[in-house]
Amino acid sequence: MEEELNIKINNCKLDMEKAIEFLKNEYQLLRAGRANPHILDKITVEYYGTQTPINQMANISVPEARVLMISVWDISQLSNISKAIAQADLGVNPVDDGKVIRLIFPALTEERRKEIVKTVKTFCENAKISIRNTRRDCLDVFKKLKKDGEISEDSYDNCEKEVQKLVDKYNELCDQICLTKEKEIMEV
Repeated sequence: MEEELNIKINNCKLDMEKAIEFLKNEYQLLRAGRANPHILDKITVEYYGTQTPINQMANISVPEARVLMISVWDISQLSNISKAIAQADLGVNPVDDGKVIRLIFPALTEERRKEIVKTVKTFCENAKISIRNTRRDCLDVFKKLKKDGEISEDSYDNCEKEVQKLVDKYNELCDQICLTKEKEIMEV
């Protein structure tokens, strides 16, 4: 039974790690003053009947700090990609010169930086909520095992403490990641 409990705790840990990974991915998609190719990750274009991510249709480079350059492999798709970017509402308009698409990101104002920081904090709180939900689900399993007489009160208490240690660890990690992103955004 001890091994089963450890497996359940490890599954709980894996779910919390997924919440952290999701948080990191969300932060990558935020525009923080510098051009970041990941901002295009969720944009897809219809390409021969299939919704295709831009990064599978073109090379995306950062020639300057605030410029993304998209070199499309199939020039016939240049206007489709340009339209998809414009419709994605990234806060920047694509500049299409017939060969490449350039996205020139304006410098962020102080007000816009503060809005982005609020979004960063919201993402962090959502990750913490996910971690707490994982704790609740895991403890529900342990409570059921205790109620059914499969584990003792001491085993339940130990499991509860172990899960709480994980929650504390991953909440702290969320806070660290959040602070790092806030500093990056507020940097002028």
